[in-house]
Amino acid sequence: MDSVFTMPINHCSFSSYCSSSLSSPTPLQSSAASFSSFPSHGWFSAIKFMTRRKSEKNSLLALEGIRIFTHISIQCTTAITVGSLISDTGVKLFLLFREIGIHEKETELLLDMYPALAFMPFESIRTRVQSLQSLGLNGLTLSRLVTKRPDVLTAEEIDPLICFLRNELGGKIEPAQLERFLNATEPRFFLGFQAKVRLLMHHGIPQEKLAHVLNNVNLTKALCLKSVDEIERMISYLNQFGGLNLIIRRPAFLAYDLDKQLIPRIGFLLQLSGGDKDATATVLRKLPFVLAYSVEHLEDHVNFLRSHVGLIDEEIFRIVLVYPNLFSASRKRKLHPRIEFLKQCGLGSDDIYRFLIKAPLFLSLSFEENLAFKLVLLVKIGYENNTKELAMAMAAVTRTSCKNMQEVISLFLNYGLTCKDILAMSKKHPQILQYNHESLEAKMDYLIEEMGRDVGELLAFPAFLGYKLDGRIKHRYEVKKDILGEGMSLNKLLSMSTARFSMKKKRRTTTKIQ
Repeated sequence: MDSVFTMPINHCSFSSYCSSSLSSPTPLQSSAASFSSFPSHGWFSAIKFMTRRKSEKNSLLALEGIRIFTHISIQCTTAITVGSLISDTGVKLFLLFREIGIHEKETELLLDMYPALAFMPFESIRTRVQSLQSLGLNGLTLSRLVTKRPDVLTAEEIDPLICFLRNELGGKIEPAQLERFLNATEPRFFLGFQAKVRLLMHHGIPQEKLAHVLNNVNLTKALCLKSVDEIERMISYLNQFGGLNLIIRRPAFLAYDLDKQLIPRIGFLLQLSGGDKDATATVLRKLPFVLAYSVEHLEDHVNFLRSHVGLIDEEIFRIVLVYPNLFSASRKRKLHPRIEFLKQCGLGSDDIYRFLIKAPLFLSLSFEENLAFKLVLLVKIGYENNTKELAMAMAAVTRTSCKNMQEVISLFLNYGLTCKDILAMSKKHPQILQYNHESLEAKMDYLIEEMGRDVGELLAFPAFLGYKLDGRIKHRYEVKKDILGEGMSLNKLLSMSTARFSMKKKRRTTTKIQ
């Protein structure tokens, strides 16, 4: 761009709040040479706007909310260059946007689609950019936001929001969350945001938890698109079932619709519980995510247990109370085949109910990666397929890993026990197959080496392996060995209650003193 663009205006008038007259000022001229580092096409968008017909410009300005004045208050008789109209804002905008990662072609497009940028004071835009950067919006995040929502640089509602986020919230809103928030929300909906956040604190959300809540919820839906009364009503309803603790654990609740989502879903659980609010609150406390499921999803699972297992609502809710993740298990892929397995093992409705109360995790475990492997191990040590004993053994090993279960069986075999012995012990005390193998090894070593007993004694009292080594086995053995000798009954030594054992110990001590 080698020439100077000028637009002669003789005795023209400008609407302004100013009332002074200008007498032949020196025209402000800008040549391309003064912006040699800037490509000439970078000016084009602003120039195109300046050279539009008056009616077209007025329409664009009106769309952007810029007031059009028609009264004449200043007379001038000079030539004003187009460069003087765009150089202070247009060119500087290109340079500023280049700094934050927006290229010239993108800037041209922005100015075409959002011409209000060219009419904003440059310092105002630069200050807004710096404010956004102070909240952690930098680099690609900032350039992406400005490209998608250029009004973040011009909307007057942004400054109070930025001040609140920076000064009262300490800038703790994560950049990614802030980008989503600013990108998804019309600036007019930012009004009242501060008051709604303060409302959450007023109702008891601690300052140290506030950032966690705000970073894990759709802020537009949760706060901007809801009135203060709607938020108050939601908190009041949730207070019956755990209140703000639910919101802290599951901030997404704030974005739910109270009448269409929360009330119907909680109402379904409340009805299933027989109207027990405390029990319903316990379910929500254990698994807040259960409210992410639709009423139709919850009904589908409950109806399956009613029709296919024969359980009544009271029994179903007790299972839910123990294991709310029941609703997370796919009915087709997990619930149905697991229940069919239990039926094939000969379990009736009452048996299945007791099984699920004892081992509800069975419903969620992967068959290929967990249950199938455990079934093979149980059959190898002697359990028969399709028997109640096999089902009960499966209930006992649901909480242990496949690797630990294999290590336990290998440990017993290494100490000289046979598969038949392991089968007999597990039928007497099913938990032995889920104990930590390292803990079992330490107890068996103590039994053989310190107590001088034979490993075969575990066949008569496998529950020995369930007691704590330091807290019970060692302590009681040391107390009793001088009195009862090494042939003492393991069952009597360990099965006695702590209170009774302490009483007997006290009596002997008193007798010895006397």
